[in-house]
Amino acid sequence: MSSDGDFEIFLVASPGFETVLCAEAAEKGFMDPKPVTGGVTIMGGWPEVWRANLKLRGASSVFARIASFPVFHLAQLDKRARKVAWGHFLRKDVPFRVEASCKHSKIYHSGAATQRVETAIVETLGAPVSPEAELCVKVRIEDDLCTISIDTSGESLHKRGHKEAVNKAPMRETLASLFLRQSGYSGTEPVLDPMCGSGTFVIEAAEIAAGLDPGRSRGFAFQHLASFDASAWQKMRSGDTGTRPECRFYGCDRDAGAITMSRANAERAGVAEFTAFRQCAIGGLTAPSGKPGLVIVNPPYGTRLGDKKRLYQLYGAFGQALRARFAGWRVALVTSEASLAKACGLPFAPPIGPVSHGGQRVSLFLTGPLP
Repeated sequence: MSSDGDFEIFLVASPGFETVLCAEAAEKGFMDPKPVTGGVTIMGGWPEVWRANLKLRGASSVFARIASFPVFHLAQLDKRARKVAWGHFLRKDVPFRVEASCKHSKIYHSGAATQRVETAIVETLGAPVSPEAELCVKVRIEDDLCTISIDTSGESLHKRGHKEAVNKAPMRETLASLFLRQSGYSGTEPVLDPMCGSGTFVIEAAEIAAGLDPGRSRGFAFQHLASFDASAWQKMRSGDTGTRPECRFYGCDRDAGAITMSRANAERAGVAEFTAFRQCAIGGLTAPSGKPGLVIVNPPYGTRLGDKKRLYQLYGAFGQALRARFAGWRVALVTSEASLAKACGLPFAPPIGPVSHGGQRVSLFLTGPLP
């Protein structure tokens, strides 16, 4: 840590989204964001850790990097771990756990590394170890350099605290926000998802337009750290009042259960007033009245759902409906196969990606405004 109290904060990104998350961090005023493998680094103190968890839509987790030193054997790891000022970060009364990983290093046994750091914390601080603890100390030993971080988020940040009901193959909220950003969405145009599932794209777009913080409804692991200031945190959270967006946000799905789920999730998220969901097959899809906006969809693909022949028919019907009735609308399509995107018959630009989603490598296909 630097003398002024700033330290490196690591924002975890889904692989392939590092530069997109970096752009979001820069837009939201975080200091010195840099894309690196697996995420983005920024600099700041504990208030910036809290703000990153509260405000960033695309980060999966926020790690506070508290120590870094070279290590070549376990006895050295034990000795140097005991020199970390654990009392500045952890509390004696809060259980913790350690997760270690080793790569290209003389210390190669992650279980032994975990045990050494756990013992060092217990014997120097007195905090209890628990495999179920929310508070997790991350130890990464790579090329004989040990970096110790605290996962300040706890549960993954895609768990906003609103979506209790989910459909098959759901889109994570963090990924939805990053795909929306890649699609050029900034909150000033309507959004329609014609295969909305549990409503993730629609709700995320509505929250962005309303200026609602993604972490407003949940708790975080940093609330159990020694550095936590409850009154300062409450003041930071109270600034999230949101505004009424000028646009509306629409979801369609042929499954009545998906529409019920989406409406319930939108209600919990506080965006039901400016979202609309209706049961509708792709063939009956029509553009909402008013100015055009963005159609964004995560349809079935590959081994995810469905068989190939039916998928080509589905993508073809989707493209036909858009060509016929969505003049002026842009289209964003997430899929694992270029041949399926081609079946739409839409003027897609070269795809963006691929990135990882649910174990699949998917790309984003974008059009300009349709003729």
